Amino acid sequence: MATNLRLSDAAAEALRQAAAATGRPQQQLIREALDRYLGLDSGESDRARARAAGSVRPGTPFCDVAPTVRLPPGVTTGDLLEPDADLR
Repeated sequence: MATNLRLSDAAAEALRQAAAATGRPQQQLIREALDRYLGLDSGESDRARARAAGSVRPGTPFCDVAPTVRLPPGVTTGDLLEPDADLR
């Protein structure tokens, strides 16, 4: 269905900025906002939908690893820095 939508100047500018910032068309942003407002949104994120469609691979799960270096008792990684190291 096609429709005309009149927005306030502030809403129109905010929509333009959101579209530019996300690289998505204004129409898409409006459709998604309306779907959410009407309760038609599945609540699923764009990334989750892309994963389900096979467009994006799932992330690698966290894997805790054993440390490769063991410091002697009382020694910290700060002690390993050069004396004049800039820590900014």
